[in-house]
Amino acid sequence: MSLARPLFDLGLRLTEKRALARETDPARLRARLERRVRHLFAAPRGVALDPGQLGRVPCLWLTPEGVAPDAPVLMWFHGGGYVFGSPRTHAHMVARLAQMAGLRACLPAYRLAPEHPFPAAPDDAFAAWEALIASERTPAHVLLGGDSAGGGLALSLLGRLCQAGGVLPAGLVAISPLTDLSFAGESWTRNARSEAMLPAARARDLEEMYLAGAAPTDPRASPLFADFPGAPPVWLTASDSEILLDDTRRMADALTAQGVAVRCEITHRLPHVWPFFWRYLPEGQASLRAAARWIRDLPPPPADS
Repeated sequence: MSLARPLFDLGLRLTEKRALARETDPARLRARLERRVRHLFAAPRGVALDPGQLGRVPCLWLTPEGVAPDAPVLMWFHGGGYVFGSPRTHAHMVARLAQMAGLRACLPAYRLAPEHPFPAAPDDAFAAWEALIASERTPAHVLLGGDSAGGGLALSLLGRLCQAGGVLPAGLVAISPLTDLSFAGESWTRNARSEAMLPAARARDLEEMYLAGAAPTDPRASPLFADFPGAPPVWLTASDSEILLDDTRRMADALTAQGVAVRCEITHRLPHVWPFFWRYLPEGQASLRAAARWIRDLPPPPADS
């Protein structure tokens, strides 16, 4: 454990967890995160950030120096409980992963609740995917990824693609994914105190704003209930002290039971989506390195892809 870890734990409890527990205005949550990222989380040097469009969905392209224009693409969905966050707020983390893995990345700006409740986010994810693979010369070189709610969104998209029987990504990476909006995992209560950042008491508020009466077991909302026939390899990670621990463990078990090749890495006493803090937290850098290594070790797609 690094010396920075307990300091981060305390700092997040005193700032982020308190703010997330009190703030009820999505607009203020969004502005706060954008402001803090702008001041504290600059993207690494040597990565170009370019706005773009994937069909009707705006996106942000990240291209590290030295990466070829036809290099694999990582489509990453940002976290934020489907209510806040943006490609810009998560670009610094995904840019570092793209550098390490030697690929390009794009972050779709999917629509957020409560202005755009479910199924706006999964519909945007699917539209962005279709536009991306239509534009790529080698669509099988595309990977999916996401963190927190974005990890759940990536997994729900994968389930939809598996059911459709079309082009599938080469693999999927998810950090602390939110996979069950029925909040049935025991860690939601067991880890409510050890969780450094997310207030478990706000779960039902999230359900109300995002689902707006839709069934939490809909596989487009909760990929834990999806089917994944023929799915590519999946890499999952979570911390043993966060409330989303069981969302990851149960997702790994469900995928494994369906024959999917899964690597699930559980870390110790780290905050939710700790790689977000890679500049300050050595464990965050290490987890990004592990994900990048897993991506580089994926088998090449078939020659006719």
